Amino acid sequence: MTFAATPPPRSRPPQRSRARRFVPLGVAAWVVLEIWLLTLVADAAGGLTVLLLLVAGVVAGGYVIKRAGRRAWKNLTASMQPGADPAASGAAPGEQRSPGSGNTLPMLGGLLLMFPGLLSDAAGLLCLFPPTRKLLQRRAERLLTRQARYSPGSLGDAFQQARMHQPDGKVVQGEVIREDEEPAPRRDDPPLPR
Repeated sequence: MTFAATPPPRSRPPQRSRARRFVPLGVAAWVVLEIWLLTLVADAAGGLTVLLLLVAGVVAGGYVIKRAGRRAWKNLTASMQPGADPAASGAAPGEQRSPGSGNTLPMLGGLLLMFPGLLSDAAGLLCLFPPTRKLLQRRAERLLTRQARYSPGSLGDAFQQARMHQPDGKVVQGEVIREDEEPAPRRDDPPLPR
């Protein structure tokens, strides 16, 4: 009589997220569309015109990135000065901004201008044009705060992860009292008798 070993149960391969599935496809479609548009413009206006457009995009993108970087550095150094006010660092009087918070989209716009292609240049110009920049910034802030609030393992979930949990998942409330120190009396407790 022979006994056969039971094979281990088959485990399902981990599911890939939508982003991991569709981002490579989107990048490939973007590249094909950029090349197609460049060939259309080259047929209509000539190869030298396309070359000049690409070089102008690289030069303009470099200038924009350099300017945004200088502005971010200036805001950072101004905010680090003792007694610096928010108005000196580029923020409105009632607004608290982190240093460099207004330079993200201009830097992205400059980077997109530096990429070869007409669609990336158009997207870079959208990041630089003030009305569309504000619209994109508001949309990105809403998206990031929503994702930070609801996705596990994100920055919004860091406080929950840092708490102490019992094995059944309940939060342990309490405080740490070191033995070498006497606990400070609470304000709502009556004074201890001597």
